[in-house]
Amino acid sequence: MSQEPARKSRPYAVQGAPLENILEQWKRERPDLDPGPMAICGAIRRANDRVRTAIEGNVAEAGLDGAGFDVLLTLRRQGKGETLTPSELAGEMMLSTSAMTNRLDRLEKRGLIERRSDPKDRRSLKVALTGEGFALADGLVVNHLRVEEELLAPLTGAEREELMRLLAKVGA
Repeated sequence: MSQEPARKSRPYAVQGAPLENILEQWKRERPDLDPGPMAICGAIRRANDRVRTAIEGNVAEAGLDGAGFDVLLTLRRQGKGETLTPSELAGEMMLSTSAMTNRLDRLEKRGLIERRSDPKDRRSLKVALTGEGFALADGLVVNHLRVEEELLAPLTGAEREELMRLLAKVGA
């Protein structure tokens, strides 16, 4: 009786049947179809699920969700003391402005961001990180990069470049 080698336990593992098994089942059941695209898209989806799970676990320790994390890091990368309007922030994050309001409300209640009147246009608001928000974002980005590095550790530098090139072709 042959035994399959034990799979290494990887942090942030995503569950599901091995893609090879799924492909074989489709080849058996529908030999007229090429299930190759299903395997590629399934692998991308599983990789995305693994990355999302790892990142969400990291930010949950700070009492944030992915949405709040995105807002903090988007503001942080603008530079200390810099601001964005809610519309600019939504544009940077590829969101609707209505989706942004709820995110900003939650972060403002926690004291991580503040809304300021725009001195050039009193009808407009600017969003800025508070000192606490800036410090939290600075710490989170370090942990975020550590988690992402762990996820990508199996890849060489050349493989990372190739993956970026291929993903850009699919995502463009």
